Amino acid sequence: MGSRSEHDRLAVKVPETLAGLLGVSLADLELRSGDPSGADIVITVGQTFVIEFHKSTSAAPIAAAAKKVQELAKRVRRRAVPLVAVPFMGEVGRKVCEEAGVGWLDLSGNAHIVAPGIRVIVEGKPNRFKAVGRPRNLFAPKSSRIVRWLLIHPAEHISQREIARSTGLDEGFVSRLVARLEKDDYLVRDERGAVRPKDPALLLDAWREAYQFSKHTLHQGHVAARSGDALLRFVVDTLAEHKVEHAATGLAGAWALTRFAAFRIATVYVPSDPSPALLERLGCREDARGANLWLVVPNDAGVFQGAVEKDGIRCVHPVQIYVDLKDHPERASEAAERLRTDLLTWRRDG
Repeated sequence: MGSRSEHDRLAVKVPETLAGLLGVSLADLELRSGDPSGADIVITVGQTFVIEFHKSTSAAPIAAAAKKVQELAKRVRRRAVPLVAVPFMGEVGRKVCEEAGVGWLDLSGNAHIVAPGIRVIVEGKPNRFKAVGRPRNLFAPKSSRIVRWLLIHPAEHISQREIARSTGLDEGFVSRLVARLEKDDYLVRDERGAVRPKDPALLLDAWREAYQFSKHTLHQGHVAARSGDALLRFVVDTLAEHKVEHAATGLAGAWALTRFAAFRIATVYVPSDPSPALLERLGCREDARGANLWLVVPNDAGVFQGAVEKDGIRCVHPVQIYVDLKDHPERASEAAERLRTDLLTWRRDG
């Protein structure tokens, strides 16, 4: 089945889904497809809904659909309600629609539709279309080297050859991944064919949504220390003394770069499993319960790309710290927002 027929097969489910959300029968809907405005679907049931359907669940196509449906709604009727419909709306897609002032529904049964006389908010329905519209490995470990490098240099147009050289990846692999990122509207090219993120903030959000810190290998232990920052300094000094490559991340990394919030757990990337001798030198008792030190062996060495040093503490790049904070305890969400405000001040493309 081709991609267009798959789009059509899913799009025909939109009217029935909307009817169910509004508590009316399908027969109550006045449905127009092929509208002169160019809208995918126009439905009238009291209100007129102008709907742009996209089979992809990726954030960039949803952002483009939100922008497009706003304009289409103005053409159809002055007070028409613009909606984006997808098989499943993820966290970033919801955020994009909210920022655009556009309602949405998904074929899994979730929705956020607020208009005069209508308020439909449904959350928590599981994704019924996990295999639909997800580019394979777009944010997998090796692929993330490319995403990370582009986000480290968000304003630069970079050739694919330079990306391959800088990330240590094969040019063919880079070409294929860049093509997928471009297809999903995450990248733009200049006249030389070099690429940069179309909307760095959106690309970062999409990476973070797909990211799983648990995929790294985590060694948890306890080290006697009077504070989190004292522990961090002791650990990085000890690793440097033993010539072990390292870089702080998580709350410790965010604190090192922004001085936001005291922390208890020091999280540090190391290239391989720590030896018994190193653990002994750190005075680390391996135990997940009460652990205040996480030594993390990454699932890809790309995490060290763009590492920076602040006051003698080597940290992974802020974009890596930001995605890592997604799955961290303590004040991780607040630290992530502070990091983004201070160091990742990209404007959402609109």
